[in-house]
Amino acid sequence: MSQSIPLCLADSLREGQARGFDPDNSGQATVIALRYRGEIFLWRNVCPHLGTPMNWRRDAFMDPAGEKLVCFAHGAIFEPDSGLCIQGACLGQRLTELNGYIDARGWLMLTESDKYETGNAK
Repeated sequence: MSQSIPLCLADSLREGQARGFDPDNSGQATVIALRYRGEIFLWRNVCPHLGTPMNWRRDAFMDPAGEKLVCFAHGAIFEPDSGLCIQGACLGQRLTELNGYIDARGWLMLTESDKYETGNAK
C-alpha cells in the first residue's frame, strides 16, 4: 500500500513559482513542485548532468521570468512541463518526474511509494 506525503496547499503555488521540499527530512530539498501554465509538476531535485541539486538557495529553481527551470550549478535550462534540458551540458536529457496528486482538501501530495518513478500531480 502506498502512502502519501503532504507537501503544501496546491493553491499556495503561484504561476511560474517553484518550491523545494524535503519529504525524507534529509536536510536537502529533494523534490521540486512548480506551477506552470496552470498545472502542477513534481520533479526530483537532481540535475542529470552531475547529479547535483538544481537550486543554489532555498526555492531558487526558476529563471527570473518564471518560464524555465535552471540548474544554478551548471546553467542548464529545462522546460518546466516536460523536464527536457533545452540548453546546457545535459542537452536532451530530462529531469525525473515524480508522482503526486491534489487531495480533496487541496493539499499537494507526493506518493511516497512512487516518489522515484514517473508521474505527475494532476
